[in-house]
Amino acid sequence: MGERLVRTASHWGAFWVEVRDGRAVGARPFEKDAHPSPLAQSQVAAVYDSSRIDRPYVRKSFLEHGAASDPTQRGAEPFVPVDWSTALALVAGELGRVKRDHGNRAIFAGSYGWSSAGRLHHAKSLLHRFVNLMGGATVQVDTYSNAAGSVITPHVLGDSHAIGGPGTTFDSIAENTGLVVSFGGMPLKNLQIDAGGTGEHASQTSLAALAGRGIEFVCISPLRSDLPDELKAEWLPAIPGTDTAIMLGLAHTLVAEGLHAPAFLDRYTVGFDRFQRYLMGLDDGQPKDAAWAAQISGIDAETIRKLARRMAGTRSFITTTWSLQRADHGEQPIWMTVVLAAILGQIGLPGGGFGFGYGSMNRMGQGRSPVAPLNRPVGRSPINSYIPVARISDLLLHPGTTIDYNGTRITFPEIKLVYWCGGNPFHHHQDINRLVRAWQKPETVIVHEIFWTSTARYADIVLPATTTLERNDIAASSDRYMFAMQQAIEPVGQARNDFDIFAALAEQLGFRDDFTEGRSEMEWLRHLYEVVRQQAARHGIERPDFETFWQTGYVADPVERHYDFLSAYRADPDGQALRTPSGRIEIFSERVASFGYDDCPGHPVWIEPAEWLGSPKAARFKLHLISNQPTLRLHGQLDNGPVSRAAKVRGREPVLINPRDAAERGIADGDVVRLFNERGACLAGAVLTDAMSRGVVQLQTGAWYDPDRPGEAGTLDRHGNPNVLTLDKGTSKLAQGPISQTALVEVERWNQAVPAIRAFERPAVSGA
Repeated sequence: MGERLVRTASHWGAFWVEVRDGRAVGARPFEKDAHPSPLAQSQVAAVYDSSRIDRPYVRKSFLEHGAASDPTQRGAEPFVPVDWSTALALVAGELGRVKRDHGNRAIFAGSYGWSSAGRLHHAKSLLHRFVNLMGGATVQVDTYSNAAGSVITPHVLGDSHAIGGPGTTFDSIAENTGLVVSFGGMPLKNLQIDAGGTGEHASQTSLAALAGRGIEFVCISPLRSDLPDELKAEWLPAIPGTDTAIMLGLAHTLVAEGLHAPAFLDRYTVGFDRFQRYLMGLDDGQPKDAAWAAQISGIDAETIRKLARRMAGTRSFITTTWSLQRADHGEQPIWMTVVLAAILGQIGLPGGGFGFGYGSMNRMGQGRSPVAPLNRPVGRSPINSYIPVARISDLLLHPGTTIDYNGTRITFPEIKLVYWCGGNPFHHHQDINRLVRAWQKPETVIVHEIFWTSTARYADIVLPATTTLERNDIAASSDRYMFAMQQAIEPVGQARNDFDIFAALAEQLGFRDDFTEGRSEMEWLRHLYEVVRQQAARHGIERPDFETFWQTGYVADPVERHYDFLSAYRADPDGQALRTPSGRIEIFSERVASFGYDDCPGHPVWIEPAEWLGSPKAARFKLHLISNQPTLRLHGQLDNGPVSRAAKVRGREPVLINPRDAAERGIADGDVVRLFNERGACLAGAVLTDAMSRGVVQLQTGAWYDPDRPGEAGTLDRHGNPNVLTLDKGTSKLAQGPISQTALVEVERWNQAVPAIRAFERPAVSGA
């Protein structure tokens, strides 16, 4: 078969696959990418990893007894290999049984959209299309990334575009901004990725280009590395979870010293008078001044005052990362960012105002394309049954419970069957020990997976899915590129793509033609491409025909490089009114206030988190855990790849700790340590660094869950998954988002024999 190069793309960038004699052997970066991610090498290597699922499997007692089997044996029992016809018949039979006996709401169609950058084989879209045609299912809304922000910003700004981006461009910041104040920083590691793929990793280039432009940077974060060294940022190591208090202290200084913008507030916002009473302490007797903020945040009061004056004295841009809203009351720092920028009065001016997610995703700040991203149609659900994305354990553990969510009330149905396709809840979800208990409640769990992750290990029926390299697709994100993802190799083992799996199931259930619309994989790709090609033409953008696109491998659209968020609104607040009830920026929201939520009132406030270094619990658990996004993988994807594995410490996930905190605990660099709290415990490898604040440790997300006693809740994780430690509670009654950044832990040196890592091994197989 010889050697050839095949074009493809992924969440972490476009690349060429080197194929030799039908086998993928390497990767070469896209020739126009100045900062290619090393993760492409991991993607090629992982295709043949020993953790690959080679054929369909069924949990042993489930194969014998079906839904009457003991669900507490999930994760502990061996699997039995079966052929595809047996597996598909089992899945179709279980779906039909639950629909007939319990109704569609008893089916939970779980997914998370990071399984593929391709838009046709986007697992979540395929799953939702399938269950919608089947009569619907209970699904998730919002995302783990930015649930709180996505729910609060429509109340404040009329929509969630500020969260999703692309926002004020880096080009405008470079030319017009004097000071960037960054809450949570803009870490380069996150700029490797974008949901629908990325072409240039332009954010890394744009961020580097800000250096030497005379712009001052302030990084408010417990991690000094959250802004690149070349930006020479002033580092303010705040206590985690106190950003809203710092913003209030800045706002108080601006108002108290007459540095705010009354004319802007009067013309473009509503509710400042209500908020000002809280800010100045007129009702509760406590001004939210710099001294008050200093006691909470650990940042010196005079430092806060001086920063406020600097912000008022120059064109300032405020950035807040998505990670800050993944904390208790995560709506507040998002809302308060908007309010602080409004008090300064620079919103809509070139290089002024605010933005979210800079450093959270490659597309942020990269300009706008007028063409909508390519997406596969999923249809409409005949039922209205959903939960906030991070309430999975609550759903499974407490059927019949009613919760508040964004002004509505949601009652959890009793879930009999979980169908999971795309994503790994044993990576994303908080308090994994609680999730293990919840996962034992349904009668049936069906999973599509590529590798033997814990999601597959805790399933009853496992269907092997293909990787990006084993199918054709189109990658399309919000940057200017669209890529052909050309199949490089034949599927490994008996793996099938999700589209073909659902089509086969739809045939058994009687709606294949509705699911496929009579189109094959390549016919769907041609159709989807032509839809967006016509959209581009309406905007005066000429794209080549499908054959030319597929042969060339990509198209690139022009984008608006100089754009300032809300500039049109500033120029014409009446003609370009926001989609809020008032048409203005809502500093006080009558709608939010009407919900009556004690944990999310009508304007931004400081509310003490459930756990933080200022709480009584810190007397026992003295360290705050930061579980941010990883550097060498995407979420849990490619943890089994060589790039991620090479960074492990004695096979375990590295935990960063300040040298003084380590010395107090007798911990040396490279030691295996145990992190623990009342929810669980895990092992990790100690890395000492003075770039970490005192009292804070960092354990990045994504290490595959590796319990010491599989199938049991409360067991030690040997590999370093931080979600055995995180708190499973909603941000507030408004968004019910995840609060993974709100967790206290303690760390100790592990003095016992170090257990082997088994996360990447196949589970026990019976009857192979």
